[in-house]
Amino acid sequence: MPRHRPARPAAPRGARHGRHGRLGRSEVVRPPLPPLDGRIDRFEVTVGGAVEFLRSTWPELRDVRFEVAAMPTHDRGDGIPRWRVEPNEQRISLYRVPIERLLPKGHDDAAHRRVAIESAVFHAAAEYVGREPWELGPDIDGY
Repeated sequence: MPRHRPARPAAPRGARHGRHGRLGRSEVVRPPLPPLDGRIDRFEVTVGGAVEFLRSTWPELRDVRFEVAAMPTHDRGDGIPRWRVEPNEQRISLYRVPIERLLPKGHDDAAHRRVAIESAVFHAAAEYVGREPWELGPDIDGY
């Protein structure tokens, strides 16, 4: 006589694999990576903050494209350029390596590097609009 096997309850279709056959697999996307915190990233964030401030203060700079390059491809007679202003093309190029590396001895730390970057952005923007760098700050009445 044939043995009768006990009937197993039928698993609902897709229970083992999920709706699209993927249940139980590892995620395709890994956990988020830690934020980038390299020298180039910090340089670009600092430039971006200074540019955002200047654009909010000076309408002449709203359409100007600020670019970051490693080194200048042109030469100036008075030393290594830290930026280049091209009003006809509405472009300001900032050169990361000279700005970061040509700091005076004893001033090569994060705070001085940030000041040098912001200073270069302000000097380049001032040259573009035909002003002095200190004139680009916010107007404070009485000071």
